[in-house]
Parts: sequence; C-alpha cells; structure tokens
Amino acid sequence: QSKGKKPLFVQLVLDNIWSLYEAVMKRDKEKIEKIVTSLGLKIGARESRHADPKVHLNAICSQWLPISDAVLSMVCNKLPSPLDITAERVEKLMCVGARTFDSLPPETQELKSAFMKCSSEGTAPVIVFVSKMFAVDVKALPHNKPR
Repeated sequence: QSKGKKPLFVQLVLDNIWSLYEAVMKRDKEKIEKIVTSLGLKIGARESRHADPKVHLNAICSQWLPISDAVLSMVCNKLPSPLDITAERVEKLMCVGARTFDSLPPETQELKSAFMKCSSEGTAPVIVFVSKMFAVDVKALPHNKPR
C-alpha cells in the first residue's frame, strides 16, 4: 500500500537507482550480482574489488545509464533543427550588443547564407559559434600557475 502512494517516477526510476546505490555502498555482493546480471552488464574485476565503492558504482552506472547517449538523444529529439532557423535569428546571433547586421563587414554578411544552409561540403566556410563563455581568473590558467 505504501508503494501505491509513491509517484510513478519514484517507483520506476528512483527506487531502482537508490537500491543500487545502497547495495554498492553496503557492499552487498549478492544484491549487486543480481542487479548486474539482470541488467546484462559486464563489470570488470578491478572495479568490483576496488577499495572505494564509488568506483564500483560508477562502473555500473556508466554502463547502465550512459550520460553521453542520454544527452545526445535528448538534444536530437528536443532541440529544433538548425535548418529551421529564421533569417532574423541568424542576424541576431551574428550581431553583438547594439550593432546591427547592416553595420557588419560584407564578408561577415555573406556568411548568413552559409549559416542558414548548415552545409558540410568541403568548400563551405567553417563557422564557429561560442554560445557561452565563463570568466576565468588569469592566475587559474595553466600557463600562469607556479611550478
């Protein structure tokens, strides 16, 4: 009856993750073996015998729920196609601050059509778009660290 009161996401997803986490942290070998075989995973002996249980947990989770596949499939399914971008949006992306698209050099304005085509031909120009930058203290850069 208590299971019926839990949300469906908790029952189907979170309870499984929590039980795996608990089994690995408590080093319950029988339960871990049962989970690994039911999921069809192959965990190396090195990871399963490691002193830190987080290494074992990471090995299981990286095979069971690989984050790279999940993120890539979510991006492909949810984000709009770059070919569907409007001309106004391209102009806004190419302009910085208060500048207008017409004030850009002609060479830069010619990139608009290439931007909208998303062509991968060898003759197509390479366009790099940085969507976000993080400010980093100069002292944190590798070439400025004391040795």
